[in-house]
Amino acid sequence: MTVYAHINSVPDGSTGRIMLAEHNSLLENGEESYAFWGRRANKDVLNGRQFGTMINFIMDVIETFIDGKSGFHSRFQTYRLIKALDSIRPDVVHLHNLHGYYLNLPILFRWLAKNECKVEWTLHDCWAFTGHCAYFSYVNCNQWKESCCSVEACPQLKTYPPTFAPDSSCNWCWREKRRLFTSLPVDRLKLIVPSNWLANLVSESFLSGYPVEVRYNSIDKTVFKPTPSDFRSHFGIGNRFMILGVASPWSARKGLDIFVRLSRELDPNRYVVVLVGLNERQKVHAGDRILSLSKTSNARELAEIYSTADVFLHPGVEETFGLTVAEAQSCGTRALVMENTACAEIADASLGTVVPADYEAIKSSILDISRQQPIS
Repeated sequence: MTVYAHINSVPDGSTGRIMLAEHNSLLENGEESYAFWGRRANKDVLNGRQFGTMINFIMDVIETFIDGKSGFHSRFQTYRLIKALDSIRPDVVHLHNLHGYYLNLPILFRWLAKNECKVEWTLHDCWAFTGHCAYFSYVNCNQWKESCCSVEACPQLKTYPPTFAPDSSCNWCWREKRRLFTSLPVDRLKLIVPSNWLANLVSESFLSGYPVEVRYNSIDKTVFKPTPSDFRSHFGIGNRFMILGVASPWSARKGLDIFVRLSRELDPNRYVVVLVGLNERQKVHAGDRILSLSKTSNARELAEIYSTADVFLHPGVEETFGLTVAEAQSCGTRALVMENTACAEIADASLGTVVPADYEAIKSSILDISRQQPIS
């Protein structure tokens, strides 16, 4: 019997759900599988273990804030993980997000290098091949292809994972990641990505020598399906054309300002913008012409909201897959996504509309869609 070990920062959220879905599928098929994560308790996971602590998380955040070396702290709890791996002796180690203030990369990759296990690594973002950031399209930075901060300063040191360290930390991290991540033989490491968009980026990085498999993320279609609800009547939407956005967390990169502008320019008697996942400060920024809702962890409730919308708008340009787009389309809702993004790959032929990442193009497309389809 093959023994599997899965490692991620958390057991929930999109990456946690993906990890546990694979873990549970293996268990259901009679395989021996274990799931490990750094923080957030979840006692319902069979063969699951949280190996990190909140104290360690806080310390890692502080250290990274000071020195910028994300992934190079958390020594003690990484040794705890290694001890657990030694006890189960996995044949396959499936890595997910290695960032998130919970792992020491040198300790983990030394263990992986000296063991004969196969390694699968699902990349959920671009962090693995940059010196700092998880995404770079928004700021149009391509330094990661050669060596971060070797020519210009890093434009994103204040973004996740934020730091006050100098640019030299970014260059140091890029070189150390390259050294560690390419220490595994080509026949033992396979990279898994959720889109051709991300696969193309990997091919331009220092990970280009490893095999890459494109594996689209799956969704639970028993949950995400056309689902009737009283959402419109409950919130007083009536028969207005409903433009929906879902994210957590929201940011300018996710296109929050585009929704705000739409709410100000479109006729409020005919259109309504609904956003799910806003924090309290963002609700104030969004204004009273947007129906602002907090994050929901209830998948059925989310399916009801998707099903109610007339169009699901995803104006972001840095998604590696676009899970919310797939969920919305599965609920029978038209999705409006940006061209040259991973979301464009999953835009359904009948329900997907792909437009340039330009506000006027987005607004024009929404007006066209509202004229062509009946109100939900």
